Amino acid sequence: MLQTVVGVRFKKAGKIYYFDPGELAIVEFDDVIVETARGVEYGQVVIGPREVKDEEIVLPLKTVQRKATKVDLEKVEENRSKEQDSFRICEKKIATHGLPMKLIDVEYTFDVNKIIFYFTAEGRIDFRDLVKDLAAVFRTRIELRQIGVRDEAKLMGGVGCCGRSLCCSTFLGDFEPVSIRMAKEQNLSLNPTKISGICGRLMCCLKYENDCYCGNCPSKKITAPKQGSRVVTVDGEGKVISINGQRKSATILLDDNKTIVVAWEDAVEKDEK
Repeated sequence: MLQTVVGVRFKKAGKIYYFDPGELAIVEFDDVIVETARGVEYGQVVIGPREVKDEEIVLPLKTVQRKATKVDLEKVEENRSKEQDSFRICEKKIATHGLPMKLIDVEYTFDVNKIIFYFTAEGRIDFRDLVKDLAAVFRTRIELRQIGVRDEAKLMGGVGCCGRSLCCSTFLGDFEPVSIRMAKEQNLSLNPTKISGICGRLMCCLKYENDCYCGNCPSKKITAPKQGSRVVTVDGEGKVISINGQRKSATILLDDNKTIVVAWEDAVEKDEK
């Protein structure tokens, strides 16, 4: 069964959630007010009305309450101003309690029903007294959420070694698993300082073209010859000494000690008997 939905994002590069547009004439980039598990929230429509299957959404689907008004937008700006003040207050409280934690960000829900403080720390932190202290100051529900270094980079933003803004803070909604094997298969240096992002973890971009580097690109079913394998080319037989995944080519050392570079499809692996 199909259901009409719109995709709403609550923060830049955040996860997209589906909502029922109801009778509202909602289009992409509209600002809307919706009810979530955290309370009433302000968000932006990043996916216009579309039909999706029931298995692709989490039921029951909540309905968009209304399009954001000028008053709503003014309240959003007011909350953002309060977040800056709350950040400074929380930092002072952390210092007062002597807690080994680093405050990263503060977020108000639209209806100010809850204030969320994001922080990083080396291990588990007993912040119960801090929560009581903050609740007494702000007189609303307080949530302290410990995040990892990748989430910290996403919230803080920055510039990567490529000279562009961090992918995680500009368009990546979710983090995908990245492994050292991906770097190895792309013939990259395994020096951690060269393949790690500013968060200290492996760069997310190692994932982007990994399938193509491995010869498993869905658009072109071309299999890369294995490094070290014996292959047959138009120039004779030889051994694969390196693979270039980006150019889909292989460097072959022929039996006559001549080195050639050929496309993957021109290097046929020889069956060993």
